[in-house]
Amino acid sequence: MSKQMTIAIAGLGSRGRDTYAKAATIYPDKMKIVAIADIDPEKVKLTAREYDIPESRCYTSAEDMLKEDKLADAMIIATQDRQHVEQAIVALKKGYHLLLEKPISPDLEECRKISEVAKECKREVVVCHVLRYTPIYQKVKEILDVGTIGDVISIMAIENVGWFHQAHSFVRGNWANSDETSPMILQKCCHDMDLYLWLANKTCRSLTSYGELNYFKTEHAPEGCTDRCLEGCKAKDNCIFDAEKIYLDHKRIGYRNGNREWPLDVIVPSGPTEDKIEEALRTGPYGRCVFRCDNNVVDHQVININMTDGTTMSFTMCGFTYETSRYAKFMGTKGELIVDMQPDEKESKIWIEHFDPERTKEIINVAELSEDFSGHGGGDNRMVEEFLDVISGEKSESTYITSLDRSLQSHYCALAAEYSRLHDGKPVDIETFR
Repeated sequence: MSKQMTIAIAGLGSRGRDTYAKAATIYPDKMKIVAIADIDPEKVKLTAREYDIPESRCYTSAEDMLKEDKLADAMIIATQDRQHVEQAIVALKKGYHLLLEKPISPDLEECRKISEVAKECKREVVVCHVLRYTPIYQKVKEILDVGTIGDVISIMAIENVGWFHQAHSFVRGNWANSDETSPMILQKCCHDMDLYLWLANKTCRSLTSYGELNYFKTEHAPEGCTDRCLEGCKAKDNCIFDAEKIYLDHKRIGYRNGNREWPLDVIVPSGPTEDKIEEALRTGPYGRCVFRCDNNVVDHQVININMTDGTTMSFTMCGFTYETSRYAKFMGTKGELIVDMQPDEKESKIWIEHFDPERTKEIINVAELSEDFSGHGGGDNRMVEEFLDVISGEKSESTYITSLDRSLQSHYCALAAEYSRLHDGKPVDIETFR
């Protein structure tokens, strides 16, 4: 029988509350939430009601919660990027194991520091690189590891951010300004750096990177536009980034088309209704004109990577794509493997082309790999379950798919890419940089 772990959660946003907290309902014999913290009292109230948490264990900030003696076996830290490490270090010293939302930190020294403290305190720290836990990428890993396409010589990967996702998260939203949060290549793509290095068993030696904020700037604001989309904007009819069109009418995420989850639950945490969404757009950040925000992160970026074994990888992140998807081609000495991860994971594809003329093209039916594709293709729940199993002693830490030290490699790559971008594509040696 599983041992139930007690959990405290710092940060009740789309990850802390809407993703990780829900694991307590999926694995009730393994996880019980006993304390919560957030600067938004409405989120605290709603979460406390959902998980029967007493008022005495509800806090107005992670810092207030961390003033208490240890409250639980582990803490989930899902606050804003620049808060992670300071909170994590206090939690580790109090004896908590940590499930830490990515990125660890946009600061190199802080990344190094958390590794040191975790080792000193002998506590587990798992960074939420959930893509390693998805059925589709675990299948890719299996195929590559047995040498089906021979030795991997080069990788081409694309992060299709999606035009509306770019506008929501990186223009209007929480990660629009790197001075307050993180560079986009770290916040959005440390996932990808971690994933592809792991899949191919590679280590980055050096890289170069280019990218800019090209479009979401005041000089591209159409004539007649207003600061907010619902203030009688004269450009509304011809603007695809109009907030009402995205949050109410978009065929996939719009309220009027049946969506009640992300990103609407970010705009209205208490539960979206049409009236509440319209009010949020009138008064909150998500109703601002995309050309009149305080954003400064890129809207596209490319990285060229040279691995320690001489193999290469090209990576493109772009906000101007129709789909929100990940596409990668692994080119090997015996064939190539292509993986296309779609928003509806059952529509995702893996196919293998063999150079041997006697072998035919292989197509993997991704829909048959699992019954659960919820949350990052099924990765969210599997990651939380493994974390619970390790801290409870059900599994050995040596079986971890990921670890803090491995996660740091992806952060070094992403931060080096941002350094290169800011220095006109200057080549960066990772060993020296880190």
